[in-house]
Amino acid sequence: MSWFSGLIVYVIIWWLVLFMVLPWGVNPPENPAPGHAPSAPARPRILLKFAVTTAIATVLWGIAFAIIQSDLISFRPT
Repeated sequence: MSWFSGLIVYVIIWWLVLFMVLPWGVNPPENPAPGHAPSAPARPRILLKFAVTTAIATVLWGIAFAIIQSDLISFRPT
């Protein structure tokens, strides 16, 4: 795997994991301020979610990299 394809795989994994992590711990406020969406989270904690996403995506990318490098799954014609 070249560095560019490795980067593309990482970015795709990162975005998929982000969309899985975003709903964690979301609680809407009891009384939202006027003009605010009632479903908006009270404390989104987005930086924590980015850190968790990066950690999970790095582990998953490492697993994908190992599988691709070991030729367990070949993406090249034989």
